[in-house]
Amino acid sequence: MAANSSSTVSKPSNIIGGKQSGPSAEQVVAAFQRMRSEQRSMASKAAELEMEINEHSLVIETLKDVDPTRKCFRLVGGVLVERTVKEVLPALGSNKEQISKIVESLNIQMQTKGRELTEYREKYNIRLVGEGEEGQGKSAATSNGVGLKAVPAF
Repeated sequence: MAANSSSTVSKPSNIIGGKQSGPSAEQVVAAFQRMRSEQRSMASKAAELEMEINEHSLVIETLKDVDPTRKCFRLVGGVLVERTVKEVLPALGSNKEQISKIVESLNIQMQTKGRELTEYREKYNIRLVGEGEEGQGKSAATSNGVGLKAVPAF
């Protein structure tokens, strides 16, 4: 019986005057930070893929002037495979195109996430510490190691 009675104890909720209010400030900040983190990870992945595109372009440009029957080595899934230049060039071109499409998709997703972040900031009136402050506030925030933090202004 004691176990049942402990489960009936209600936890405090965000109810004000019989109406349920929105999420707490901590929940808003946590959700905002999570969204920013997702956007940052998309941006880093896009930058990584852009570097791969540049590497593919460099290799393609180098191999264009080489004899098509020349021996060529390619890393496939961690295994070094021997091929000819004429076999590798089309594969490199198609890989480059696929990576470009993925980068385009990531850029669209980042734009969408940016709009979501902006809407979320406006909805909960979130201001970043140091944002819009001149001189002393910004230097104080960064000098003590705090940096930028999201603060909902309820």
